[in-house]
Amino acid sequence: MKLATFTHAGTTRIGRVEDDRIIDLTAAGLPATMLALLEGGTDALRRAAGAAGASFALAEVTLEAPIARPPKILAIGLNYKDHIEETGLETPKFPMFFNKQSTAAHGPYAPIHLPRVSDKLDYEGELGFVIGRRCRHVPRERAHEVIAGYTVCNDVSVRDWQMRAQTFTIGKSFDTHAPFGPFIVTPDEVGDPHDLALKTWVNGELRQDSNTRHLVFDCFEQIATLTAAFTLEPGDLVLTGTPSGVGIGFDPKRFLKAGDVVKIAIDKLGHIENRVVAEPADTDRI
Repeated sequence: MKLATFTHAGTTRIGRVEDDRIIDLTAAGLPATMLALLEGGTDALRRAAGAAGASFALAEVTLEAPIARPPKILAIGLNYKDHIEETGLETPKFPMFFNKQSTAAHGPYAPIHLPRVSDKLDYEGELGFVIGRRCRHVPRERAHEVIAGYTVCNDVSVRDWQMRAQTFTIGKSFDTHAPFGPFIVTPDEVGDPHDLALKTWVNGELRQDSNTRHLVFDCFEQIATLTAAFTLEPGDLVLTGTPSGVGIGFDPKRFLKAGDVVKIAIDKLGHIENRVVAEPADTDRI
């Protein structure tokens, strides 16, 4: 099942995607938000899978971030063997987790901002997964049970801000810098999440071409480690790392500029595509 958040005629709600149409789950009596649906547990997801009713052509709607404000956005550094090789760093012996602020969440086709304070903007195509139930101390062999679904993510990074701080958080958390979607695809449709091709293009040029089999710490290991420390909750979004081919890995470096278009596609999950725009003046909030 492919779940999405969409806007039609000025109203935002959730839907189930089938082929080129989206079934309006909110009109069928399910919640108006994805977070509320996930908090409803397996019963709500079962109802979503069987719901029928009004539908729209995908071309008639705007697909939004599947979860408007994930409770947590967690990510991991240096988690693909080929990316580690291009950095010249050692393979981590323990996962390098960091968080992106939830306000970075952004739509799968919405423009991302080139910040006023930096021109070192970079892309990172990544597999993401969404937590489906509240959980703690999850053993690796049961980790698949707490995943609601998988999604395509871009861990957009402001490299100079990332490197000048003692943690990655500030350089990873600029507004608009966590576009994801277009759907949450349930595990039954994905199969093995550790055998999915991942590709990233910038202006049509293929920059990243890898497979999730090259993850150092796979999705299930990440859940086991995270839940040893704290509770994961429905709607939490975890980005699993990026392969080689990011802009900072080139010589000379190839950072994003206003007008560039980044497209990221993952097998069975679809693609996201975001144009870079100069941060607009109306982002002031004082």
